[in-house]
Amino acid sequence: MGINRFIRCTVALAAMWLVFIQISQAQQPPARIYNTVKEKLARGEQVVGGTVTSSDPNMYCAMANAGYDFLWIEMQHSPLSYQEVARMIWACRDAPAIPFVRVPDATAGDIQKATDIGALGIIIPLVDTTEKISAAVQYAKYPPMGIRSQGNGQYRGLWGDDYRQTANENIMLVAMIEAPAGVTVVDQIAAVEGVDVVMVASTDLGSFSGLRQGNARYESMVEEVRQATLDAGLALGGPQAWRDREGFQFFQGPTDANLLREGVQWSLETLGGGVAAIEGAEER
Repeated sequence: MGINRFIRCTVALAAMWLVFIQISQAQQPPARIYNTVKEKLARGEQVVGGTVTSSDPNMYCAMANAGYDFLWIEMQHSPLSYQEVARMIWACRDAPAIPFVRVPDATAGDIQKATDIGALGIIIPLVDTTEKISAAVQYAKYPPMGIRSQGNGQYRGLWGDDYRQTANENIMLVAMIEAPAGVTVVDQIAAVEGVDVVMVASTDLGSFSGLRQGNARYESMVEEVRQATLDAGLALGGPQAWRDREGFQFFQGPTDANLLREGVQWSLETLGGGVAAIEGAEER
């Protein structure tokens, strides 16, 4: 009898403790959201990010305040260092554009450095297995969801003292589908918990497949990605030129160098006459 009574008491206490935990969790307020890209996507809006390849903080700040929703900081195909990117993000820490980093690869070192310097978006290139994007989620998220470790960084100065408690809800993962191999398993990739955006890398999809946009097979691969992504309830990404394609929400815009060239061309073609700009005055 004594053993049975002990077992019953133990079960009762465990049940009470479980109820207590559930009540406590239910009473906790939702995490503070400061990733405006996540908010806009949840509202069904489109978001566009300019691509940063230069290490010049002035260039970064000009783009971050020009109307972009986020900045696509290119660390896969540029010589940018994490120290340079950290300086740029900090220089324009109050800008409305959210910093996203395309990391060189889905490694713990690359992803945790990107998050430590304040990136709220991690763009993973060449995703063609669930293992790769699952590992990226793990490295980007704190426990219990992931295995990101705590270290030094400017993240708290950027996003607040409650960063540790809110980071998991604000950091977004973007899986880039660049090759036919990724297309074949895109439904599995989109099903990985923690992935927010699945993106068609339009140029590389053509490079890997040997097909051009408009080709029936190329477009069928795009449709496969589109359908799998939307079926999973995720945001669908592509190049800015695809803003009129149905279902797409997340777009990569031109590079800083291209924007500068186009701006120079526009100014030479259109500006002239009137009152000369006053040096030191606020630009409009």
